[in-house]
Amino acid sequence: MDMLIKSAKIIDPNSPHNGKVMNVLIENGVITEIKTKIPAAGIKTVVEANGLHISPGWFDMQANFCDPGFEYKEDLTSGMKAAAAGGFTGVAVVPSTNPPLHSKTQIEYILNKTAGQVVDLHPIGAISYKLEGKDLAEMYDMKLSGAVAFTDDIHPVMSSGLLHRALLYTKSFGGLIISRCNDTSLATGLCVNEGKVSVMLGLKGEPSIAEEIMVTRELFLAEYAESRLHITSISTEGSVTLIRAAKKKGLPVTTSVNAYNLAFEDTELLGWDTNFKVSPPLRGKNDIKALKKALADGTIDVICSDHRPEDEENKKLEFDLATPGMLGLQTMYPLINMYGELSQEEIINKIAINPRRILGLEIPTIEKGAKANITLFSPNTEWTLEKKLIQSQSYNTPLLNKKLKGSLIGIVNRGIYSPNIL
Repeated sequence: MDMLIKSAKIIDPNSPHNGKVMNVLIENGVITEIKTKIPAAGIKTVVEANGLHISPGWFDMQANFCDPGFEYKEDLTSGMKAAAAGGFTGVAVVPSTNPPLHSKTQIEYILNKTAGQVVDLHPIGAISYKLEGKDLAEMYDMKLSGAVAFTDDIHPVMSSGLLHRALLYTKSFGGLIISRCNDTSLATGLCVNEGKVSVMLGLKGEPSIAEEIMVTRELFLAEYAESRLHITSISTEGSVTLIRAAKKKGLPVTTSVNAYNLAFEDTELLGWDTNFKVSPPLRGKNDIKALKKALADGTIDVICSDHRPEDEENKKLEFDLATPGMLGLQTMYPLINMYGELSQEEIINKIAINPRRILGLEIPTIEKGAKANITLFSPNTEWTLEKKLIQSQSYNTPLLNKKLKGSLIGIVNRGIYSPNIL
């Protein structure tokens, strides 16, 4: 594939062209020229657009593609289509499948089935066998087969002893534990923040301490084991305070937040829309303010989509019976762009560079001679999320028919250009 990208503002803190408006020529999947003017004669694919920006290809560190086992919600093919439409050239998929990704067989299934596609899929293996939190899974074998990290996803490891053993074991071969902090003995499972909204709804709320107690435990265990740890899906002001202190102390801990926890307050639940039912739950104004401040000062390293497709049978129910989760890949960038209060360079750090750095993956850059792994986007272009544009097999999003700001023009990876359908 030969391709010319015209008059694009480059957003890449690792590139000498960062912040410049340039033309970029790609030949056979490699960036061969970056200049202010490049003739388009003989080039089959020429891309230009109003407000065109390009950056290293985006990477989502937390998405559920439901395959194997729940293909009626999402499969690997539809998941990759949604990722491409959302601007992602790489996605780390969580192990909450059936069977879970808890052995090398499942890891190899993901990698073999998705090899050579425009979106790179990176499986995250389970910490425990069957995600049951009782016995360690075959983590070393999974690492050798291509697992980039280990997590029990939305099933918190309640046993301190098991998590401690996991931290020690993965330390021996350079693995990374990703922890979802939620004390299930305190959490209600109703996915409603404890506060005024939960009282108004007449539902037992989930207190912030259910998350913060587990964050505290994880930080103690990581320090005791002298091991790296990534804490995912933080949602409260207290969690931010704890992680900020741990980083100042020098602990090798990183953390991520889900885009919906930056964009939506718990008041959205007053309309009983089950598409706003997510885990962790939507929180209050002070929590959102603390999360945004933590993004700006570097306490939070990564923003994730937490893409979780659900079919109508699991969503069109009474609120307390509905399964938590919303689609996230196609709307993650617009939500960050509209609500994150970050510069475009800061956004790219959170969704392209830091995720790969944490997982030990090669970080793409926009420079002559580099492999072309690029996202093309327009930050100021507005568009509406119509049902026909959704590439997932499920439609559980509260943003349907809503106007969004920040459109995706396409992605380039592995010598393939995948234009967006807008």
